[in-house]
Amino acid sequence: MDHQLDIVIPVYNEGPNILATLRALALEVRTTSRVLICYDFEEDNTLPAVRAEPEAYASLDVTFVRNPGRGAHAAVMSGFAASTAPIIVVYPADDDFNAGILDRMITEIRSGCDVVCASRFIPGGTMQGCPWLKAVLVRTAAFTLHHLAALPTRDPTSGFRMFSRRVIDQIRVESDQGFCYSIELLVKVHRLGWRIGEVPALWFERQHGASRFRVLKWLPAYLRWFRYAFATTYLRRSPASVTMQSKSVRAA
Repeated sequence: MDHQLDIVIPVYNEGPNILATLRALALEVRTTSRVLICYDFEEDNTLPAVRAEPEAYASLDVTFVRNPGRGAHAAVMSGFAASTAPIIVVYPADDDFNAGILDRMITEIRSGCDVVCASRFIPGGTMQGCPWLKAVLVRTAAFTLHHLAALPTRDPTSGFRMFSRRVIDQIRVESDQGFCYSIELLVKVHRLGWRIGEVPALWFERQHGASRFRVLKWLPAYLRWFRYAFATTYLRRSPASVTMQSKSVRAA
């Protein structure tokens, strides 16, 4: 049977984390899935960790995707380009506690949503151990975009997000830094009038390795999509220029 879900996992020396994450996915996800591990360089310690213990995730179809560029954004774009499933999720390499919500997110997609957000800020969700500056920026952004820009999710900045096939195939990604693509796709889907859903998710500060989230470096790129969200709501901007053919997305 063809798989229904591609799980895109961008990695950067996630050797200490990846096996626990793969075990959780193997145990919790019932939908037929493929895992795309997207890496920058052959010396990444994620690769030998995964190859050394295939029995830990024996029920998973795991594929390695070499990123022709460098960085989190290019890794995710490589995963999108390699994906073939009708549903795609970008999943954190150090997350061994949210695998159980993926089937629920898939149900939302199948019910008509094109984006499903894993939300830390709805009942049942949590964010713990976050550095204070990042926490302030993330919570402020979430409040502003939901309550003032009318974006229909309470957690618009998370990179843990599920997409329908048509989002990946039809919406051009203009961002080129970090996880900005995630909020970009969200606000473009909102402008198109496509449905957005959310389910509660847990978030804990990572225990091993360094986070690739760069708040101050990426802030200007994020602000571009803040303005886009407000323009959609208050200036009634047209969705006509949002979509494009799939070959342009896959070439990113």
